[in-house]
Amino acid sequence: MANIKIAVINEYSKLTDAQVKEVVDALQIQVHQHFAPAWGIDADITFYPKKNPPATSWQLVILDASDQAGALGYHDVTKHGLPLGKIFAGTDAKYGSLWSVTASHELLEMLGDPDINLTVFRENNNGTGTLYAYENCDACEDDSFGYKIGNVTVSDFVFPSWFEGFQPSGTQFDYCKKIKHPFELLKGGYIGVYDVSSGSGWTQHTAQDTTLKIQMRAKVGSRRERRRTPRGQWLHSTI
Repeated sequence: MANIKIAVINEYSKLTDAQVKEVVDALQIQVHQHFAPAWGIDADITFYPKKNPPATSWQLVILDASDQAGALGYHDVTKHGLPLGKIFAGTDAKYGSLWSVTASHELLEMLGDPDINLTVFRENNNGTGTLYAYENCDACEDDSFGYKIGNVTVSDFVFPSWFEGFQPSGTQFDYCKKIKHPFELLKGGYIGVYDVSSGSGWTQHTAQDTTLKIQMRAKVGSRRERRRTPRGQWLHSTI
């Protein structure tokens, strides 16, 4: 039994309880058997179809679309101030993405950096450097790099070694063994970066761009949006 308890709540009418429960079961296997051995972080995940999770639970809420977060008041933590993850299943369906991969992605990143405040500093040769957001699914987030647990596709994720520039070739950098060196981004991948000498704030480095100058325009309700929002401005959920 893990110390972290995560309640999954379905607020998306187009998903049945049975569909959500199947994904939750796969996520539990992923966390217990795949993620915890690599990261040393475990959690018990429970689906609450009646929306009455314990006050001590972190929450993973399945919503319709990303603009729904606006109607919900841009809630960033549970009403008890604990970590809250959001899956916009309607937005996923609109763009042909798998909501189960998004759920896996959001869950693992919430476990790895629950307060969305962790970074890794990568020093340059000239004495300056860049902060990398401690997000463990962004580098390999594309659905095509996901893998199956039963009938459910879940997200690939990086290991702590991905953030360690000294690691040699041959090290395992992600669960599916697609990444070959530290800080590598697979096709469709990205990572939030902060050039400490530029004063430009958080930007987004993508697999297609090496300039580190793409301004990070985060979708409403996302972890990237919250990383750019001062902690004192986060709002509690009413769910």
